[in-house]
Amino acid sequence: MDSMDLMDRRANKGNQNRNGVLMVLALGLLASGCASFNQRDQMARFNAAYSDGDYLAAAEAMEFDAGQWQETDKDRADGAGEYVLELLHQGEALRLAGDYEGAVEAFDWAEAGMKYLDTEGAMASALGSVSSILVNDSSRDYRALMSEAILLNTYKGLGFLAMADSADARVEFNRADDRTRRAVDYFSEEIQARQQQLLGDPASAGLVNRTLGSHDLKAALEDNYGSPSRWQVFPDYIVPTSTYLHGLFFLAASTGGADTSKALTSLQRVAGMVPGNEVLSEDVALAEALASGQTSRQHLPPQVWVVYENGLGPVLEEIRFEVPLLISRHGESQIIVAVVALPRYRDRSAVPGHLRVTGENQDQVATEPLVSMGQVIQTEMQARFPGVLIRAVSAAVVKGMIQSQVAESMGALGQFGAILYTVSTTQADLRGWQALPDHWQIARVERPADGNLILTDSHQGELGTLALPPSPFTLVYVKRPTAAAPATVMVMDLQGRHPGQTLTLPASAGSAKQ
Repeated sequence: MDSMDLMDRRANKGNQNRNGVLMVLALGLLASGCASFNQRDQMARFNAAYSDGDYLAAAEAMEFDAGQWQETDKDRADGAGEYVLELLHQGEALRLAGDYEGAVEAFDWAEAGMKYLDTEGAMASALGSVSSILVNDSSRDYRALMSEAILLNTYKGLGFLAMADSADARVEFNRADDRTRRAVDYFSEEIQARQQQLLGDPASAGLVNRTLGSHDLKAALEDNYGSPSRWQVFPDYIVPTSTYLHGLFFLAASTGGADTSKALTSLQRVAGMVPGNEVLSEDVALAEALASGQTSRQHLPPQVWVVYENGLGPVLEEIRFEVPLLISRHGESQIIVAVVALPRYRDRSAVPGHLRVTGENQDQVATEPLVSMGQVIQTEMQARFPGVLIRAVSAAVVKGMIQSQVAESMGALGQFGAILYTVSTTQADLRGWQALPDHWQIARVERPADGNLILTDSHQGELGTLALPPSPFTLVYVKRPTAAAPATVMVMDLQGRHPGQTLTLPASAGSAKQ
């Protein structure tokens, strides 16, 4: 082979490498752009319908093509991971529309797609290596927060109660409680899995670790993101609403001392997290009296709990900043600029005011604040933030090194393409379950003698009158995402002996949903 042939072969090989790099960058740009646009469009349609209280339209906005799912439950469960976010939104929209069977089915498949939350050792394999972070996380299957999974089980429990299925409601409330107990261990394992990623990619591991410990990163975080250590969080991880409903269910549906003790433990935990709430203090006192035998269920006047789920919960926004990286190439030091993108929650809006509850010959009782969804999420995100930061810095380092390598091998044009690729694919994952509320409020009253309970909005006046079931323990669950939407009211027998009723109030905004 003469020297000209050798030069031609080297040139052809160089062109092939350049074309390969350009193809990877182009595919990354295409995947990132298409995924982000489709997600934003779908969520915009959902939120428009959801905010107006048109829940069937909201569920329709989240429809997807499940044609590739096979007939077996295993194959469908495997495929559900791709549609967790759509299923979560569909489930809650259907629940508010009064379609409890459809809601539970959607939540079942969403939970099947969350199996990584329950399978030991699955986290590390699901995250992949550092070098796999070439496209932003929005192109991956959605990975739900633990708080979202806990609330999913709680909503399923409420759905089964509305269908007078006490046995399955018991299963779901227990699952929510079990997830709560395992959450702290899960967060710790997640961070360890992120750290293991670095060990699998030694080429960038050292630079990632140096960046994580650098003054430049700490200063950029403080200036652009703020310190998670200053967030208002609970001392222990808990979703107070789920733990509260777990306590109420086992208080009402108790089959013995173990159930009543379980109820007391849950109610005490919530009361400890929300000091000063009189409703919680009275609920703990009731559970203590029942557990000790000082009060019997037979002599207890029928009780009605009102839970008011109010407003639109926090959503994610992106915080971007640059960090200088010192790398060594061919024995020479070189500074490159890495772009870090982090997700941060911001509050949306609440419906002003509170509810007033009254019955025949009764004084009005106002709902009291229980918990904000923002505090729940900040508690979880503070625990998970080290892992989130590791992944974001890892992506920034890998893409920064690609820029340097492409610039060296392909010149100015290649460098421009690599910069465009980095800017376009460096995006924080801003997906989340946007059907969750801003906060919850609670109240408890004795069942009126005539069985009719009047609900009044402190800003908008009387919403309507509810006909309560002949049950010793009744739950009135009210959800109102925005002031423009009517209130959806779900009246349930906490013992699961009578089917529930779903109404839209004020009545002029709709009719009862059977």
